[in-house]
Amino acid sequence: MSNQTVTRVELSDAIVREVGLTRQESGDILDRVLDLIGKSLEHENEVKLSRFGNFVVRKKSARAGRNPKTGVEAKISARRVVTFKPSPLLKSAVESEE
Repeated sequence: MSNQTVTRVELSDAIVREVGLTRQESGDILDRVLDLIGKSLEHENEVKLSRFGNFVVRKKSARAGRNPKTGVEAKISARRVVTFKPSPLLKSAVESEE
């Protein structure tokens, strides 16, 4: 099985095929859903998608790090990161594809 990237356009086209909406409608819906997810995460809300997984914003503290090439110590600033935890259903589907 080859590693392929699924793009926004391909997702929109799949909505057209599966649901029967126009290309414009499916693109608008996909954009709106992704915007809503992004805005929720910006406000540090957890996004739970049943049978898919959870997106959570975590706060990481400042810490000392090291440049892997030079070994020189560097300060890594505090930041927020988005993490994803797959649902058990998605996890088992991915694991069974081996």
